[in-house]
Amino acid sequence: MAVDRDRVEDALRASVRTPDTYLTELASHLIVAGGKRLRPVLAVAAAQVGTEGAVSDQVIAGSIACELVHLGSLYHDDVMDESSTRRGVETVNAKWGNLQAIVAGDFLLARASEIAASLGNEVAGLLARTIGRLCEGQVEELRHTYNRNRTIPSYLVSIQGKTASLFATSARIGSLVAGHDRQITDVVTNVADAYGMVFQIVDDVLDIVATDEQLGKPAGHDLEEGVYTLPVLLTLSHDSAESRELYDLLGSPLTAKERTKALKIVRNGPGLSAALETARDYASAAEAECDKLPAGAATEALRRAPRALLDSLVDL
Repeated sequence: MAVDRDRVEDALRASVRTPDTYLTELASHLIVAGGKRLRPVLAVAAAQVGTEGAVSDQVIAGSIACELVHLGSLYHDDVMDESSTRRGVETVNAKWGNLQAIVAGDFLLARASEIAASLGNEVAGLLARTIGRLCEGQVEELRHTYNRNRTIPSYLVSIQGKTASLFATSARIGSLVAGHDRQITDVVTNVADAYGMVFQIVDDVLDIVATDEQLGKPAGHDLEEGVYTLPVLLTLSHDSAESRELYDLLGSPLTAKERTKALKIVRNGPGLSAALETARDYASAAEAECDKLPAGAATEALRRAPRALLDSLVDL
């Protein structure tokens, strides 16, 4: 996997190199800043199910197409959120402006589509549909901004679209390009989809429980932006004086004092543990799917991945 990670990194940088040095700088900004490359890792792991050794160049190409979609969406997210830092560096919008960030994000999506098209109609159509799913998930979130009565199903639909769908597509493309049969392809897609749900719930829990230093941004940023995630919604659904106090606090932008109070209520309330239990259910679903795959290092890595996300919360 280490060799394949290096291949992914090299291919990513090469994919955004253009004759225009300014555009290259914009497009490669977050690539150079680093990242876990979770989507390419899932694509490679899916391709390696039941096999040994390095994956083909086509699998690497499919994996970076998914990563480029992710990066393009980050450029757009940072504009919408007016974010100033990401991955320890200035965001593109903060350094060069919103217009440059939007165009550079569009360029990354275009490059992803071009690479996917080179892998065949099925991969190209799959990636295009996934970009649509990202938009649908984001719109579902936006339409409920500051909505204290947002439902749990609305939250789950949103994160399945804006987060889990791209993880699922990464694994599916890796499997398709590797030539696996449909049964294996469907199973690894389900595993990665469940992984994506765990990933987003854990991320939303971190926004509540981690410190400003651990997050690299103020804790409770989602609360402040009016994005009420699973720990918050589950706390609001509980019949208690604290939940009613939280309900009264939310519904409009928070002051720093109000944010601190809201965070304290959620941290001490029942919603946090209930959210983690939901994440554990998705992790269990992923593990059950892995039982349908051939035994091997790749299958074991896929099995362990969701629990590793949950374990990352232990030291907080």
